[in-house]
Amino acid sequence: MEKAYFATGCFWGAERRYWQIDGVKATSVGYMGGSLPKPSYEKVCTGTTGHAEIVCLEFDPLLVSYRRLIEEFWVMHDPTSLDQQGNDVGSQYRSAIYTTNEEQVREAVRTRDLYQVELDRSGFGKIVSEIRPADGLTYWLAEEYHQKYLQKNPNGYDCHSSTGIAFPKESHV
Repeated sequence: MEKAYFATGCFWGAERRYWQIDGVKATSVGYMGGSLPKPSYEKVCTGTTGHAEIVCLEFDPLLVSYRRLIEEFWVMHDPTSLDQQGNDVGSQYRSAIYTTNEEQVREAVRTRDLYQVELDRSGFGKIVSEIRPADGLTYWLAEEYHQKYLQKNPNGYDCHSSTGIAFPKESHV
């Protein structure tokens, strides 16, 4: 099993998209990238802790590639929007990838560059997604009511503001 950490704005919709992918064995939502130990949702929402809302995935790389997961990351939100996704505004809604190994770093950078070409063709700005190692960062599990929120509340707010631009097919070479 491998882990992956993605921030795409509000974590509810991202978690639902990932739990539906074959090979993703577990998902959870939490906070990462900030300085305050044991952050709460209320504190993270003040914008003073430095944390992003994160979805953590445990996946079987024999069943689903990291490449597939990161392609989903790029298209499920607007990676050109700094500290905002739709009406959700603040650094906790930033776009970020926290990598767990060198291959994840390479895929994050490679796919960012491929997706940027598609975004450029469509008149979007530059990707602002943070890409950095998860090493040294603590993943803090969010409160229980946030876990699988859209499973508990199927008509709940999904919060995603996608560019609508598909990931390029020719990149699967």
